[in-house]
Amino acid sequence: MAGGKNGRHAANIINFGSLNIDKVYRVDEFVRPGETKTAAQYMINCGGKGLNQSIALSRAGCRVFHAGLCGFDGDMLIAKLNENGVDTCYLKRAEDPSGHAVIEVNDAGENRILLYGGTNLGLTKELVDSALTDFCSVGGLALVQNETNLVDYIIERGKELGLMTALNAAPYNPRVNSYPLDKLDFLIVNEIEGAGISGKDSPEEILRELAGRLPNTGVLLTLGRHGSAYFAKGKLYTCGAFEVNAVDTTAAGDTFTGYFLYAMLAGLGADKALLQASAASAIAVTRPGAADSVPHRVEALSAMENGSLGPVKPYQGGKPE
Repeated sequence: MAGGKNGRHAANIINFGSLNIDKVYRVDEFVRPGETKTAAQYMINCGGKGLNQSIALSRAGCRVFHAGLCGFDGDMLIAKLNENGVDTCYLKRAEDPSGHAVIEVNDAGENRILLYGGTNLGLTKELVDSALTDFCSVGGLALVQNETNLVDYIIERGKELGLMTALNAAPYNPRVNSYPLDKLDFLIVNEIEGAGISGKDSPEEILRELAGRLPNTGVLLTLGRHGSAYFAKGKLYTCGAFEVNAVDTTAAGDTFTGYFLYAMLAGLGADKALLQASAASAIAVTRPGAADSVPHRVEALSAMENGSLGPVKPYQGGKPE
């Protein structure tokens, strides 16, 4: 058994997640085709949906093991994970470059991202098998996103070994539809990803289609300022969003995923999971950056208790019949 694992925890997660070096450019508006624009600000950050979610999970309260590959240039990525209490005993090094992203953030707080996979696409079945088999001595949930290779294999192998499984199907591409989604305990999508998988457009149609197709999978649908919905075992749970002034939405979904999974694994129930995830992501979007914008649990709970986020707006996503 790998070092650093001392007994069981209410929320153990092994995250086979992407690691990216984010190059972030602040602009008034997104660059148009053929246009040359001067950026108002430039930053280099640690990112990738995998890294963001590992840090969000850790700050929410999970015990997190990050698995996968990083490149020769990945020292800052490993240091960022370790600084945030993430165990990197399953993270291996490669001689190739790590993944990276070129991110534009405009004055409205919106982002546009160009992604290069790098070592995120170099996972091997041997690496996956070794990490999952060892993690079984701890027990818990295997998490994947769609920024690495072998996503389907990780889901299949995790389920074979008796682990819970979760997929955040982001970023969406048609390959997602070939994954063994019926073997998931949690499928996490936004409206774009949900539409791609379900073939439907409206939130209520997306939920209805996915719930019918995946009766044993809990489906989380996040809708930004319109709220969020979770459908599992024939029951629908909904939550509105907190109204805040968004500065940067880069890690909002990753923050939501981390807080939601922690609450579900800790047995807090879907209603609290949605509310706490909504509060944490509301705080995250008021700050620049990705992983660094994720609040710690004590801050998120305090903001809910003292009312600094204001009231939760009503859920606006519609409900499946």
